Amino acid sequence: MNKKIAILGSTSSIGKSLLNIIKKDKKKFKIELLTANTNYKDLINQAKKFNVKNLVITDHKSFENSKKFYRGKKINIFKNFDNLKSILPTKVDYVMSAISGIGGLLPTYKIIKHTKLIAIANKEAIVCGWPIIKNELKKNKTKFIPIDSEHFSIFSLLDDKNKNNIEKIYITASGGPFINLPRNKFNKIKLSDALKHPNWSMGKKITIDSATLMNKVFEVIEAKNIFNIDYKNISILTHPKSYVHAIIKFKNGLTKLLIHEPDMKIPIYNSIYYQTAKSLKNNYLDFNILNNLNLKEVEENKFPLVKLVNKLPKNSSLFETVLITVNDYLVYKFLDKKINFQKLIKLIQRISNLNEFQKFKKIKPKSVDQIYKLRNYVHLKIESLGI
Repeated sequence: MNKKIAILGSTSSIGKSLLNIIKKDKKKFKIELLTANTNYKDLINQAKKFNVKNLVITDHKSFENSKKFYRGKKINIFKNFDNLKSILPTKVDYVMSAISGIGGLLPTYKIIKHTKLIAIANKEAIVCGWPIIKNELKKNKTKFIPIDSEHFSIFSLLDDKNKNNIEKIYITASGGPFINLPRNKFNKIKLSDALKHPNWSMGKKITIDSATLMNKVFEVIEAKNIFNIDYKNISILTHPKSYVHAIIKFKNGLTKLLIHEPDMKIPIYNSIYYQTAKSLKNNYLDFNILNNLNLKEVEENKFPLVKLVNKLPKNSSLFETVLITVNDYLVYKFLDKKINFQKLIKLIQRISNLNEFQKFKKIKPKSVDQIYKLRNYVHLKIESLGI
């Protein structure tokens, strides 16, 4: 029997990686839905290649263009996620949520009730909306697998029996392109330098987050939310080779770590073949890296944004939406060359610390709409500062 699946964000790098995996085992899968925002041509080509009848294209102009580009009757093209009940009348077996940015929160939330298992690569769904997502997972008895390599590694190392035995979780950071750059040369960093990640091939936005280590702040929040562990029990280690993805120290004296090549295909592959004995070819141990792991505590004078973790509220709040929004807004300013790297860091620190944003640390997110309204409010506030 074919495994029925849906992919939110199928034209993203994670979506494409998943389709490449499926392509090698096509007979075992039936794709019910693919989605994209603007990349409608690639999306329609994917639909033809994998015989997919239902597409969602959320950008209005791209949706209209898709109707002109494709005039066939074999593919249904929708402009939003309001028709999920008719597209997926019964629960599919697996959904990959690979839409990037906070725009992926609502589709992720909406599709949970339509699947038996959801693999979430959308960081914002877990950072900003975890109480909402968690409640929806529980209500619909939907299983969840995190796809970030760090959280997938923690997930793989744990089971329900030893969660209460955790003493410390360590997540690793490559340090990005500036791990070995002296602090006194940071004022000379150019955009092109920040986009040269040594290990991972990612989109521009996440590559900059990796260069500032802001991505690790968000990953600490994700780890706290997913595994219900206090911030004081989570630490970041720099590890330039990105071979170790997580380390868990247990109270009983044991320590476990998980290693794999810096390739997102591995957590993606293991999520779609979850609990099945399916071999991944060309998987090998690199003993040269194992003999020189080079794990270190983060140099906070070089990467001061990691100190934002110390200012986070103990429980999930709307402040995490503030933090994500401030970072997103300013990173795109940096990508547009409106601010330099040093100013990017300083503005993230200063704006996220504004008094009027501190009240959101005491407010728990209750709806997706509430999160989106706050995002708009933060945008307007930053714009009013003339940035």
